Amino acid sequence: MSQARSIRENPPLTGLPDFRNFGIWLRVLLAVNFGALLGTLAANREWRFFVAEFFELAIVVEPVILASLALLSLLSNWFARLPKWLGVVAVVMLVLLVTAAVRSFFAELHLIEPDAGGFSRTSLWAVIGAALLLGGFEIGGRSRSPALAEARLLALTARIRPHFLFNALNAVLGVIRSDPRRAETALEELADLFRVLMRENADLVPLSEEIFVARQYINLERLRLGERVRVVWDMAACPPDPLVPPLMLQPLLENAVYHGIEPATEPGEITIRFECRGSRLRVELSNPMSAAESHKHGNQMALTNIRERLMLFFDLEATMTTEVSGGRFCVSIEFPYRQAAER
Repeated sequence: MSQARSIRENPPLTGLPDFRNFGIWLRVLLAVNFGALLGTLAANREWRFFVAEFFELAIVVEPVILASLALLSLLSNWFARLPKWLGVVAVVMLVLLVTAAVRSFFAELHLIEPDAGGFSRTSLWAVIGAALLLGGFEIGGRSRSPALAEARLLALTARIRPHFLFNALNAVLGVIRSDPRRAETALEELADLFRVLMRENADLVPLSEEIFVARQYINLERLRLGERVRVVWDMAACPPDPLVPPLMLQPLLENAVYHGIEPATEPGEITIRFECRGSRLRVELSNPMSAAESHKHGNQMALTNIRERLMLFFDLEATMTTEVSGGRFCVSIEFPYRQAAER
């Protein structure tokens, strides 16, 4: 197995937020506008002036927010290399400069009064707002760290169910006498699979590593199911080795085998397709659909677990959908495309 080169899609808990993340943009917009709303309410005792003053404030606030976020997104790699304290200072200074530029521009257009007192108040609020938001993201990041550990444990529980280990060992025992060499290889594959699944998985990994684990898993399942398991890999539209969440393909394949192939008497085909759509990577997996209701709960548990892990890695930038069409169950996952060489 090639050595994994990985990055944290969500930044380290002690670092700055990932300003390229749409979820960060949304939270900043909501928080700042809510703060502006509260400030306008506190400054006005008469409702008839509230709406007009709020919109006057929003005319300045919205461009400052959007311009600051755009610059922070473009400079995110540079900010990531700075020490934490210096990064915080740099972010606050950038917001302050953007605020000054926007206010000066609007003053030139005679949209606001170019008074020194107003500039000082606006600058002070910009600094306070930036500091509070960074502090809020820091607290939020720390509060999510137990969730990441818990999700990893739940993922291991959902992906390696006792029946898989039992069936895999039974399959190996079944070929020990007839094909000792194959049994030895199968035990090595099983050991490699568990070694990967039981390690720390807080970072994204190259897709090649995920495919390696997935192929080993399918080889083990073929020991007991034979040629009933057919897997088609569609990699034609796949970009160069992208980074993906760890343990993403194997549980989806296990789901497909357990709910689609195993209950059927005829061979079944599992298709896995990768494609890049702009700056997003799309993964589609489909398998024959079984109507067995006894497997429904386990199926939903595994899919829910994967969806939660995607949320932890990519926040609001990841989507996961399922559908049943033409007697097949399909899972589609989309998330931002990152190359393995990207840091």
